[in-house]
Amino acid sequence: MIPRYARPQAAEIWSPETRYRIWFEIEAHAADAMAELGTIPKSAAEAIWAKGRDAVFSAERIDEIERVTKHDVIAFLTHVAEIVGEDARFLHQGMTSSDVLDTCLAVQLVRATDLLLEDVDLVLAALKRRAMEHKFTPTVGRSHGIHAEPTTFGLKLAGHYAEFARAKDRLAMAKFEIATCAISGAVGTFANVDPRVEEYVAEKMGLAVEPVSTQVIPRDRHAAYFAALAVVAASVERLATEIRHLQRTEVLEAEEPFDPGQKGSSAMPHKRNPILTENLTGLARLVRSAVVPALENVVLWHERDISHSSVERGIAPDATIHLDFALRRLASVVERLVIYPENMLANLDRLGGLVHSQRVMLALTQKGVSREDAYAAVQENAMKVWRNQGKFLDLLKADSRVTLSDAELAELFDLGYHHKHVDTIFRRVFGEG
Repeated sequence: MIPRYARPQAAEIWSPETRYRIWFEIEAHAADAMAELGTIPKSAAEAIWAKGRDAVFSAERIDEIERVTKHDVIAFLTHVAEIVGEDARFLHQGMTSSDVLDTCLAVQLVRATDLLLEDVDLVLAALKRRAMEHKFTPTVGRSHGIHAEPTTFGLKLAGHYAEFARAKDRLAMAKFEIATCAISGAVGTFANVDPRVEEYVAEKMGLAVEPVSTQVIPRDRHAAYFAALAVVAASVERLATEIRHLQRTEVLEAEEPFDPGQKGSSAMPHKRNPILTENLTGLARLVRSAVVPALENVVLWHERDISHSSVERGIAPDATIHLDFALRRLASVVERLVIYPENMLANLDRLGGLVHSQRVMLALTQKGVSREDAYAAVQENAMKVWRNQGKFLDLLKADSRVTLSDAELAELFDLGYHHKHVDTIFRRVFGEG
């Protein structure tokens, strides 16, 4: 993670200060539960909170201790003992490092996902507003990058809205699945820590109890989590790529905002480049890069190893921070997207009505012409238009195989025909009239 692509709210979740504060809360809540069970003195649990609740845990001091111990949790507990004093010996009773590390990671991922859910809401709001604004703005639909049939720009955006609504559901499920707590001790048997301690800590930290944690929370949960983030990132890139294509000089149906004073090129003063959506494409690649190592983390040796640890220290902050930044940037791009309806109409007319070829073919079949013959007649005239040998409507009128009147043919070139079910689709997407 680099500051260029990190919002402070997202980066703070992964700061050493936040991590150590969460570690302390896990340990202190566990001490409370142990005190209630009579495992440690209540006075010790009270002292731990009294001296640690407002303490500032020094990342520098913990790093200094870790250089000797070669163990981060032991270094942290040693530092806590320097602050708490003699009662610190009652911390971490029967617990193992993974109890702290995995539970903390769950808390951090939950907090990060809460931000991502807020971000998706911003994207949804922007897409809905612009979709409603351009509900009936005619534009050409493309398949294989080639003109297909007319659609509306609002329908384009409605499709992306529906996709991000699914993204929100995926993130909510990913949050639910990742939000588990493990305080089960070495190899997960609870031999030296009562399961009621786990239940208490889970409740206090806003997590569910992990049913079987061996010595770590099973990493299939984490693999599913990062896979969900990757799918959301793919949705970001799909919309970003659409905007990039629409901004091409030859198309110019929509473009990113270009602010006063902005420069597009160090060499060419005329340039207005899609830098924001190109950046979103790159960020999506970074988020998706977490998936394979997260899947490989599922396979740990026996009850636990730490081959996953170094991976997660990188991918957890990077993937969540980058996706948070990307979603916020995407919401802004959509909200401020410059749209050119006149260019959309011009592009629709660019092939002289070829986008209506299916309607002509179907109308001929309704007149008794076989589908094969109808297709052949329409395609032959369409190919002439591609070769600049005439206008589609004129060529059809002059073709004896086209058994339709001039009035019938003209009606088949009506753009409004393609909009008749837009309201139905919008009701399906937005649930409104």
